[in-house]
Amino acid sequence: MLSVDFLVLHCSATRCNQDFTFKDLKRCHKARGFAYDCGYHWYITRDGQYHEGRPETVAGAHVRHYNQHAIGICYEGGLDEQGRYADTRTEAQKAAILFLLKDLKRDYPHAKVVGHRDFPGVTKKCPCLEVSDIYGYLNDDLKDE
Repeated sequence: MLSVDFLVLHCSATRCNQDFTFKDLKRCHKARGFAYDCGYHWYITRDGQYHEGRPETVAGAHVRHYNQHAIGICYEGGLDEQGRYADTRTEAQKAAILFLLKDLKRDYPHAKVVGHRDFPGVTKKCPCLEVSDIYGYLNDDLKDE
């Protein structure tokens, strides 16, 4: 990677009442022809467990035209039981995502925390929540520049 400008939150766009394990994610991405078996750098399952995908030194496959400058973090879920877009993060996921974002901000202090849908041309609802409302305060150090 050239530099890390973004920490991008994604959802797996799977129903909250159906498991989509890290193994499932890797199988799905491999079937799509990804060079590595996971397009994200981190995956967080509903139980709050972290799973390392691609090494952070390798560009991800999660935001077209921005992968060279972004760390991809995906949480399991994003759809309610009926398949509608929803913030389905469990309490364990909320804690894990916050911990991971804070940790990544220490490594990449100038990286902006954003959602997938915040990029130009993205029509998906991913990550099915308003990242700036929840995690925007982590970007406060960027305002001083």
